[in-house]
Order: sequence, then C-alpha cells, then structure tokens
Amino acid sequence: MRVNLTGHHIDITPALRDYVDSKLAKLARHFDHVTDIHCILTVEKLQHRAEAKINVSGNTLFADSTEENMYAAIDTLADKLDRQIKKHKEKVQAHHDKHDRNGGKRAW
Repeated sequence: MRVNLTGHHIDITPALRDYVDSKLAKLARHFDHVTDIHCILTVEKLQHRAEAKINVSGNTLFADSTEENMYAAIDTLADKLDRQIKKHKEKVQAHHDKHDRNGGKRAW
C-alpha cells in the first residue's frame, strides 16, 4: 500500500505524516486489496480539510472531512474511509458468494 501525502497551504511535518500513516494503515487490515492512497491536507482560513482517494481492486473510494483541527479532520476522514472499505468488502464478498452457491451459474 502506497500513501501519497500532499499539503496545500500547510507544511507536512514528520509528526503529521506519521499520524496520517498510522490512521490509514488501519484500512489495510480490513481489506487487503488497497493499492494506493492519495491524501490531501488543506488549510483554508480557520477550516482544516483532509480528503483522500483510495484505489482498491475494481473501484475508487473518496472521502473528505472538514474540522477546526487537522488531527480531528484526519480522524473523521479515517472513520469515513473505514466504513466505505467495509461496505466495499461486503459487496465483493456477496457478489462472489452469489456465484459460488449456484455452481458458477447466474441466479437469474
């Protein structure tokens, strides 16, 4: 899993990079097929925004979060992405289970 981190109007410190890496590393525990994550951290006046695009096998997931604190925005972003990855994993498993139960034939 490769994590690309970009900052707009903010310097990416090593502490901030480590925090993002630790939060996004948890996503790989739920779904093994995460190939690439591109995360953008932005500061606009008093709002801190974190957004991420994740490439998984067969799909691209996107989430963003705006908070008054960058660390809170990253936490919220990680929670949103976690929910999306779990939902994607359930869809993939349900699709494979549907075809496996019918001996490889379609149910309709």
